[in-house]
Amino acid sequence: MAATVGSGKYTYEPIEDWAKVPDNWNAPMAAVTVDSQDRVYGFNRGEHGIIVFDKDGNYLSDWGLTEFAFPHAIYADPSDNIWIVDRNNQQIYKYTSDGTLLMTIGEKGYRSDTGADNTDFGSNGYKEVTQGAEPFNMPAGIAVAPSGEIFISDGYANCRVHKFSAEGKLIKSWGEPGDGPGQFMLPHGAWIDSKGRLLIADRENDRVQVFSQDGDFIMQWPTKLIGPAVVWEDGDGICYVAEHNGGLFSVLTVDGELLAQWGSDNFRSCHGAAGDSDGNIYFVQPTSGEGSTGRRIVKYVRQ
Repeated sequence: MAATVGSGKYTYEPIEDWAKVPDNWNAPMAAVTVDSQDRVYGFNRGEHGIIVFDKDGNYLSDWGLTEFAFPHAIYADPSDNIWIVDRNNQQIYKYTSDGTLLMTIGEKGYRSDTGADNTDFGSNGYKEVTQGAEPFNMPAGIAVAPSGEIFISDGYANCRVHKFSAEGKLIKSWGEPGDGPGQFMLPHGAWIDSKGRLLIADRENDRVQVFSQDGDFIMQWPTKLIGPAVVWEDGDGICYVAEHNGGLFSVLTVDGELLAQWGSDNFRSCHGAAGDSDGNIYFVQPTSGEGSTGRRIVKYVRQ
């Protein structure tokens, strides 16, 4: 039995070799989501793109050879539609659970003018941003509201959040470079919480900002986080955060009060989070010290 992590009610046993990826497949994971049937979708930067597992890590299916430029984020909505953020194609896709494309948002290859070098696809473009701009310039995260409205955090070479209608039409955008309320330095993960608010993991500002769905700033979580990548909330209003720059995994209330935490520098570059109906959590994390090229899905079993 592996050593447990966390504390109190939020104690877990990690299963590091949980995902049974088919032999000889190169599948460095970028993101994870779980649908209403507890199927676990691993979005990876290998040739098979989306790999689907059951709760025990058994391979169920994959979407075949794919042409994603740079897999970054994935989200299963309540109807089990699968939403994808392809950072370097500058596009957002909506699929059925078996990979049939339903909608595309964004023009393939188009990068807006934010002051960043648009010939560079590195991950530090956020440092060059001088102004917020229209969609997209290396988008990072996605959230979908119960209304069907879509929120995209556009962060690697932009500093904005974009709100779209359920049909994919742009409604509004907000954000500028900086560290004040409503300003961003790499808006990364997005989530609609149980109070109907939009949570944005403002990664390089080490914080989570909370907005109304109209873009009004409400609050900043009181807990400082070290490069938060994503926020995932369970049915009890408890949030789980992968702290990319700190290698930490944190459990917090929906208002940002810290409940439990574990991790170390060895897990720097942790990138995804989701949970199943049994209270187990799936984090995308590197094997010790390998960074983004060695990420895999690790299941944390609630004790």
